[in-house]
Amino acid sequence: MVKQHPKRITRADVAALAGTSVAVVSYVINNGPRPVAAATRQRVLEAIKQTGYRPNGIARALASGSSKTYGLVVPNISNPFVAAMAHELIQEALKKGMVILLGDAGDDRQRELELIHSLLNRQVDGLFYNSVDRHPYIELIKASGTPLVMLERVDPQLQVSMLRVDERAAARLVTGHLLSHGYRDVGIISGPQEMLNAQDRVNGWRDAMNSYGLAIEANWIFPSPYTREGGYQAACQMLQGDSLPRALFVSNEAQAIGCIRALQEQQIGVPDQLALVCFNGTDQAAFHVPALTCVRQPIQEMAKTAINMLQAWNGEAMLREVSHQLQIGESCGCQFSPAQRAEK
Repeated sequence: MVKQHPKRITRADVAALAGTSVAVVSYVINNGPRPVAAATRQRVLEAIKQTGYRPNGIARALASGSSKTYGLVVPNISNPFVAAMAHELIQEALKKGMVILLGDAGDDRQRELELIHSLLNRQVDGLFYNSVDRHPYIELIKASGTPLVMLERVDPQLQVSMLRVDERAAARLVTGHLLSHGYRDVGIISGPQEMLNAQDRVNGWRDAMNSYGLAIEANWIFPSPYTREGGYQAACQMLQGDSLPRALFVSNEAQAIGCIRALQEQQIGVPDQLALVCFNGTDQAAFHVPALTCVRQPIQEMAKTAINMLQAWNGEAMLREVSHQLQIGESCGCQFSPAQRAEK
């Protein structure tokens, strides 16, 4: 037996039930361009309700020049920080009457390109973009004329609007806190070496080490993906070396969780035997065991700023930089209290 699909309701169906023309139905749905008598408007609205008619969003976008949607392209939604940022952007967009279409590239550059093409084809009113690597498809987006805000640092010569945190300064801050405990042999689990934000975090770690007059041990730099698996594998590599650092700066929360798992498997306690701090902490950091000392970015403020930047977009590149905070946990060796305040 062939399954019968329900017939799609059209404006003509609404017009027939309301006893009016298709054009009048369009005027009611779009609030113009011509006025409609109150009684006729009410009949059309009742017909829409009875038929369950839904306007074609893409057609309306083509007609009005606005789709009431933004696109968001992220490298991997499984990253806790990326997920938290996406959540806040979606909530802030809803407050502005907008919907966000989320594209998860899964750390795949080709998939990222496909997502961008798909979102541009859907006539989104703007894009938020955090690329898989340091080669974002900015020229493609600029050629389409679609407003764009990058949620990361990119080359200023690209002349694109950016929302960012000074990641080098933030990395120096949290590494400096680690050094303030008296640790001197400090390594780093970094992000992929080709990524600009990974380079910023490594340079911030170097700045902190240099400020204390400490030597940089090249064999204590462990590049890895920004994932739990990446942190786990980097820690396993570190454990196979001839010597261990006494402390670590880990470049994001997911890596830190993976790293601690690898250390626990070898009965290496954090922070008693190896202290640890990390970048891009989320609300989860305080509930980990041990609670993570981390740099946190003001996600809600960033989401509001990003939405405002996109709505104010006029083709000129804008730069907005937000502050960061140091959140104290147990992983660095501090005595932690859940009520302890974050330090700017």
